[in-house]
Order: sequence, then C-alpha cells, then structure tokens
Amino acid sequence: MRETKIVLGHRSIRKIDDVTDMVALLAPGNRNQQHAMARILLALRASDGPCSRLTDLGPRFEISRRTLERARAKLSCLGLIEHVSWMDRRFGGRSGWRLSCRMSQALRRLADWIDTWKRNDSAQQIQKESALAELLRP
Repeated sequence: MRETKIVLGHRSIRKIDDVTDMVALLAPGNRNQQHAMARILLALRASDGPCSRLTDLGPRFEISRRTLERARAKLSCLGLIEHVSWMDRRFGGRSGWRLSCRMSQALRRLADWIDTWKRNDSAQQIQKESALAELLRP
C-alpha cells in the first residue's frame, strides 16, 4: 500500500538525521518527489540569495517538470520554502525561491501552545473546552 499522507508522529520525527529522512517523511512512498524535494532544498541551502529558477534542477538531475512542480508546491504549502518578490528590499531587487522559517516557527508555536495548555488547569478554561468538545459530537 502506498502512503500519501504526511504523518508527523513523535517517533518518526525523532528518526530524522538528514535531508533524505525529512523528505521521506514529507512525501512517503513517492521516491520521485523525495528526490525532487531533496534537490530543491539542497540547491536553496547552497545559494547565497533567492534562487530564481528551480526548473534548472530538472534536466540536471533527471527530474520531470511535473514532479519538480509538485515537490515545489508541497514544500511551499508546508512553509519550508517561499517565493520572494523583486520588490522585497532585503534581497536588493532579486526575486526567486528561498528557504523559509515559517514551518519551524509554526511548529515551535504549536509546541509552546501544547506546553501552556497542559499547565492551564483553571476551572473556567476546562469548562469552556468541555463545551467546545461537546459541539464536536457527530
């Protein structure tokens, strides 16, 4: 059976040692997308600024255009990469793709929220969450 969903379990996250482990987690069961994601991430990490054309990676590493675009779109949706405009002053009029910190910031915020939530044992908060959970009943 081919897995299609990203499963961010604590055990699978603990096993990540390098970029190949991370892309295997992000594109389970799809070796073509894993290869494309790894090449995109490595190219962006090696560049000194925004990388204007990710399509150059296709012929160089024998990745189809469709696979490259799907991998780029998934990385962008997840917040691992982002497109910067030529109007962004930080990059001096250069546009292209770059590594982003959105996903890492979001995961840190989630971890902080979970830690805060575990410690918050006020009666009012517990009553509110119980009422909200009741609304989820099918």
